[in-house]
Amino acid sequence: MGGYPDDLQRLVEDHLGRLTYSRRDATAGLEEAMRYSLLAGGKRIRPVLCLATGRAVGIDPPELLDISSALELIHTYSLIHDDLPCMDDDDLRRGRPTSHVAHGEDVAILAGDALFAEAVRLACVQPGRPERVLAAVREITAATGVDGMVGGQYIDVTGEERDPGALRRLHSLKTGRLIAACVGAALAIAGLSPERQAPYRRFATELGLLFQIVDDILDVTGSEEELGKPSGSDARHGKVTYVSLHGVDRARELAAESHRAALAALAEAAGETDTLRRIADFIFTRTS
Repeated sequence: MGGYPDDLQRLVEDHLGRLTYSRRDATAGLEEAMRYSLLAGGKRIRPVLCLATGRAVGIDPPELLDISSALELIHTYSLIHDDLPCMDDDDLRRGRPTSHVAHGEDVAILAGDALFAEAVRLACVQPGRPERVLAAVREITAATGVDGMVGGQYIDVTGEERDPGALRRLHSLKTGRLIAACVGAALAIAGLSPERQAPYRRFATELGLLFQIVDDILDVTGSEEELGKPSGSDARHGKVTYVSLHGVDRARELAAESHRAALAALAEAAGETDTLRRIADFIFTRTS
């Protein structure tokens, strides 16, 4: 069966909807702000990628719901902070007002902080052998920190990197590391040898690059209705992107190259990789 793995998306949505955070009335408003952004929709690519990797290496997807959901909490926290007036200053996300517009800038910051903390807690209760769970948590937190997503965001806001090599390094941190960790976390819990992990990790690296190139293209070619957020945001902020450096046509060629490289890596992986291939195809052809 082709197409996006909607069965895994539904598993994630159901699990996210059941999560609660506040233990007292005084913080109920904070939980409301967290859930406002977390449950706003989307394809849940990061947790679905984690579940699909588990499926490929013999782990039943429901067994990875805690750590995969933690990845979505981290992603949501990053979106809340990205949208803040001091960052990208966006008023629309997933077709609805951004967190700071709906709840105020102070609460939005706290909601992002809380989502990250709750993500770490959730990852730590992931079932499995303790040393494997610890390795997965280490992988996710490393991908989120200075040598990962937050470090990439810093390079992005300082705006000093402007050549193609630097752009790739920037996005390997800002976007690629967390996407790679979605695959790596499942591999760590499965306890695969480095040799068996290698093709999956090559796949994940190319997938992160593919995702960012397509994102840059859509920022130029997509409509606000399709994207659920303002289009042309990168140009307004003077950001260097694959489109601004290479043009739309060449950016599409680069996306196709990364898509082919991702599938080539996947072809060398042992396991049932069809769901991972379908995710790569979806990212390559997505329109929002």
